[in-house]
Amino acid sequence: MGSVLESDIAKEPEVLERFLLDSLEDIEEAVRIIERVRPSFLYIVARGSSENAARYSQYAFGEMAGIPVALGNPSLFTLYSKAPDLSGSVVCAISQSGQSPDIVSVAEHAVENGICAIAITNDPSSPLSRRATHTVCIRAGEKSIAATQTYLNSLAAVGMIAIFLGGQRDRLKELQSVPAVLCETLERGSAAESIARCLKNRDGLFVLGRGYNYSSAHEISLKLKELNYLLAHPYSTAEFLHGPIAVVEKEFPVIIISCTGAISSTIPIICENLSALGAQKLFITNHKIRSQENVEIFQIPDCPEWVSPFPVALAGQLIALKTAVLKSINPDKPRTIKKITRTK
Repeated sequence: MGSVLESDIAKEPEVLERFLLDSLEDIEEAVRIIERVRPSFLYIVARGSSENAARYSQYAFGEMAGIPVALGNPSLFTLYSKAPDLSGSVVCAISQSGQSPDIVSVAEHAVENGICAIAITNDPSSPLSRRATHTVCIRAGEKSIAATQTYLNSLAAVGMIAIFLGGQRDRLKELQSVPAVLCETLERGSAAESIARCLKNRDGLFVLGRGYNYSSAHEISLKLKELNYLLAHPYSTAEFLHGPIAVVEKEFPVIIISCTGAISSTIPIICENLSALGAQKLFITNHKIRSQENVEIFQIPDCPEWVSPFPVALAGQLIALKTAVLKSINPDKPRTIKKITRTK
């Protein structure tokens, strides 16, 4: 392997498979806690890639369990000292390190006020774990600064809790099939090089996704910022038409996440608009798209929509890695950022 990041990415299928096998007890306890409370909503706090997993949770808990999710604002608890009323909720704090003071403070406040707090973290001995009611350890062996394994395992933790809360255990088989889907995605990794060549000399781009893959748009955008120093802006395909599309001109690159599912019918109008503007369309998709000028395609394996963010995220990681290599950027030492970030 050429870098620590590349090695971490290559191990994602086995790391996820191990998590799915070893974490059932943690997940079931989290589900029991939530079911005892019968919350009217979940209040989820997170930062960085973990916040993108929280965005995924909005669709997972909403679609599979019928539970609304509020993305929390930790600053209300720390800088403003005006914590909102969390009565009737369960707090879920997602943090790879479990060390950011603002995230920890929300869990601490919740427990002190009789609100259950579930931690999803890679460190079961972290300050977050010590203050939470219960911890789901995501069990990743990640060494790179950029999140890879921890992100996918956080998605899996959220997905498992959601399907159990929703009484849809039949979907567990779909989740258990994801490691094989990831292996196949890795085998198709050469497609990332073609997209990377399109991004090598660019300064900015849009990343578009909707529904379950709205989280993927944000996560891929973050990876391109972290590893390639690109101004990558994530948008919902619906929101994109309400103003941001005005930025697009001839040859402007746009990554379009297009997967089988509820949002499929909304993609063609986006593509028509982008084609009319002469944009460079870069697809991450499990649809069959014909080759044409100004189009590059990373074809991921077919899978149910709710698990498509796993191979989509992996494709995005590969694109960011290949772009870094082309730009002679060391993906193991991205400038400015650190593995553990502590915010108040």
